[in-house]
Amino acid sequence: MSTWRKLVYSGGAVGSSLGAQALGAYLFFFYVDVSKMAPAVVGYGLALYSLWNAINDPVLGFLSDRTRTRWGRRIPYVLAGVVPLGIAFYLVWSPHLFFGEGRPTLAYFLAVTFAFDFFYTLVVLNWTALFPEMFPSLEERAQVSAWRQVFGLIGLAGALGGAPLVYSTLGWPAMGVLFGALTAIPLALSMLGAKEDPTRRGQDVGLDEALARTLVNGSFVSFALTSFLIQLVFGLLLAALPFYVKYVLRLEPVALTFIQVGLILVTLVSLLVWRRFTVAWGPKRAMQRSIGLFTLLLVLFWFPNDLTSAVAAAAAVGTGLGGILLLLDVLLSDVIDEDAVKSGARREGMYFGVHALIIRLNISAQGFIQSAVLTATGYDAELAVQPASAVLGMRLLMTAIPIGVSLLALLALHFYPLAGERLREMKERLQERERLAGREA
Repeated sequence: MSTWRKLVYSGGAVGSSLGAQALGAYLFFFYVDVSKMAPAVVGYGLALYSLWNAINDPVLGFLSDRTRTRWGRRIPYVLAGVVPLGIAFYLVWSPHLFFGEGRPTLAYFLAVTFAFDFFYTLVVLNWTALFPEMFPSLEERAQVSAWRQVFGLIGLAGALGGAPLVYSTLGWPAMGVLFGALTAIPLALSMLGAKEDPTRRGQDVGLDEALARTLVNGSFVSFALTSFLIQLVFGLLLAALPFYVKYVLRLEPVALTFIQVGLILVTLVSLLVWRRFTVAWGPKRAMQRSIGLFTLLLVLFWFPNDLTSAVAAAAAVGTGLGGILLLLDVLLSDVIDEDAVKSGARREGMYFGVHALIIRLNISAQGFIQSAVLTATGYDAELAVQPASAVLGMRLLMTAIPIGVSLLALLALHFYPLAGERLREMKERLQERERLAGREA
């Protein structure tokens, strides 16, 4: 595949990252600190949101695998979902349309988050499911995954760094309009670089059996647990950061931009290094070392009392973050390849769908942990200056708690089996199977 098509496809990561990261970073803050909903109510809403994902993600993945059109299994869903995705994102940040200056209800919170998640899954799951099929070799996967993460970090910069600039000057609804468009448009344009074989065979079994086959795959279970835990860390950090900046550092929202820019710039540079390490060491070993470095450096968030030291801490953490971001889809692609060898079917939709379900459970876990810590330490949204106990809780949400979760992720990754000789043999069997399938076709 030509370089330009790889780049165009990878550009969809701007949209996938911007929408999801903005929601993850600011949803709790917006509904608790801005809209004045009780932290416990928002935490309960996030728990129900996770239950919705229990249906939404695997079902849409299953339907994608079973779809047959002359354009393929994935591309039609991406194109059909991008416009409603942008509209749903806007509504998340616009409760004033229905409540004015009043407090939003739990029903509204659930309606808009459920709608956003449905269309986000429909679009992004199918966009992501193209990756293993389009790029079968480790070298291509490392290359394209690095590019996707570069574009994803551009989206992350917009979500985390640009959002405070927009909502503090133009308001939250304006951010919803702008970011809704910037979520939908890159994903639509990415289909200009997409390539799909319409003859590829998906699963021919029912939903129950498809789920069972996925959940008993030992390689997938160890990967999914690792991914769940490490992305729980990301969620905790992103959701805690606005509180950390406002109440621990006592800075204006624009300070978020500088902290996040420091993180993102270093992460971008580290992607170039981790791409080479991935090919040299193999995906599993590279992931172990990147998580280890990331975990070690999280302790630096305990010490800052000003903007300069906070930016330095974030930049240091970025050296390990790049490898984690690059390798998640590479590891899952190997799991999907192994399943194709065993089953004879390409089941990217189901694997990415179940994976999305599992990692989005961390939204519920994140909401529970954050609301529990803030409530237990005495946080009060009506206070301009929080008590010392609440400030301590915010520091813990940036350091000790994510460090502990990261160590659990390293333990789970230890049991991931696709490395070394086993990985090499699986790849050889897959190539032989696809060569024979090509002859039959």
